[in-house]
Amino acid sequence: MKKLRVAMIGYGFMGAAHSQGWRTAPRVFDLPAETGMAVIVGRDASAVAKAAAKWGWDESATDWREVIARDDIDIVDIVTPGDSHAEIAIAALDAGKHVLCEKPLANTVEEAEAMAAAAERAAEKGVKAMVGFTYRRVPAVTFLRQLIAEGVVGRIAHVRASYRQDWLVDPDMPLAWRLQKEHAGSGALGDIGAHAIDLVEFVTGMDVERVSGVLDTIVKQRPLQDSGTGLSGSGLSGLSGKAGAGYGQVTVDDIAIFTGRLASGALASFEATRFATGRKNALSIEVSGDKGALAFDLEDLNSVQFYDRTAPADLQGFRKILVTEPVHPYVSAWWPAGHMLGYEHGFSHQVKDLVEGIVRNTDPHPTFADGLRVQRVLEAVERSSDNDSVWTRVSADVPVKA
Repeated sequence: MKKLRVAMIGYGFMGAAHSQGWRTAPRVFDLPAETGMAVIVGRDASAVAKAAAKWGWDESATDWREVIARDDIDIVDIVTPGDSHAEIAIAALDAGKHVLCEKPLANTVEEAEAMAAAAERAAEKGVKAMVGFTYRRVPAVTFLRQLIAEGVVGRIAHVRASYRQDWLVDPDMPLAWRLQKEHAGSGALGDIGAHAIDLVEFVTGMDVERVSGVLDTIVKQRPLQDSGTGLSGSGLSGLSGKAGAGYGQVTVDDIAIFTGRLASGALASFEATRFATGRKNALSIEVSGDKGALAFDLEDLNSVQFYDRTAPADLQGFRKILVTEPVHPYVSAWWPAGHMLGYEHGFSHQVKDLVEGIVRNTDPHPTFADGLRVQRVLEAVERSSDNDSVWTRVSADVPVKA
C-alpha cells in the first residue's frame, strides 16, 4: 500500500500529543502501511512553522481548505477547538480523506449528526473516520473492558466515573477559549465529562439511556487574555496566558454532576469538574457486580484493582493487577514487564488502530457514530440541568441518513 501522508489541523497541547503518536507508532509497531507527517496547519504562520520544526512535520500551512484539497494527503487529523470540527471533518471526508477528530466530536448534536452522516457516506467508498477518545487505548482500560466482557464482575449493578481537575480554581485564570460556549460547546461536561461517558460505555458495553444532572459555573467572569488562541488545538493551550484589560463572561459550566441509567437498568454516577482542588488529571472508574468489582485510576494508569467476591472470605479484598505483561493489550511492543507506560503511549496506540483499520478496511473505533452517541448524552445532561435535574431520556440512536 502507498505511504499514508497525514495533515494535522491545529497545533496546541493536543497537537503535541498527536504528533508524538504519529512520530512514535511507526517505530514501535509493525504497521501495515508507512505513514508520513506531511503538513501541520494553523492560522499563525510563524507559530505553526515553529511547531512543525519542533514536532517533526515536513511543512506547515495556514489554509486547511487548500491542504485538504491536496492529492498527496490521505489522513486529516483534527485537533482544533470544537467549533470547527464539523466544517473541517465533513470537508475532509467528502474529499475522500480518512479523518481522526478529537473529542468531543462536535459542539452540538446537530453538528455531530452531520459529521456521522458524512462518515457514513465516506464509508461506502472505504474512507474511515475515528474519534480521539484516547483513554480507551490505555492498556489497563482495554484490559478492564476484556475482563468485564469475560464476566469477571458478573451482573453489573453500579458504575462510578469521575474526571477531576483543578486548573480553574484560581479566579484570575484568564478567559481561554475553553471557557466560551461559542468555541468549546460546553465546559467541564463536554471537555472531560465526555471522556467519563465514553469510558463507561466502552468498558461496560452498554449505552447511557437516561440522565439526571446539574451544571454549575463557580467563577462567572474572568480576566480577558491579551490575544486569542486561534486554531490552537483541543488541549490545555492558552490556559496560563497573561490577562489583558477587563473581564469577560464565562459561558460554560465548571462542574457537572449527574446520574445515568444504563441499558441494563444499572445506575451510573458521573462527576466532571475543573474545581477539584489538588486533582490535576484524575480520571477514574469503578464497576461493581454481583461476582466482583474492577477499578481504574488514571493517576495509577499501569494497573487495575480487582475484587473477587467468589474468593474465600479470608482472602477477599481489592488487589492490584499490574498491566505491563506482554499478554496485555498493546504492551508487547514496548518495554519489559514492570517498566511502565505513560499518558503519551495512548496516542501511539491510536495511530496503530487507525492505520490498521484503513489498510484492513475495518472500522476503527470509536466511530463517529460512537461520538454522536456521547454528544447526545451531553445534550441530555444539559436539558436535565435546565429543567431542575428531571430524569431526561437520551435521544434515540436513529439510522444516520447519508
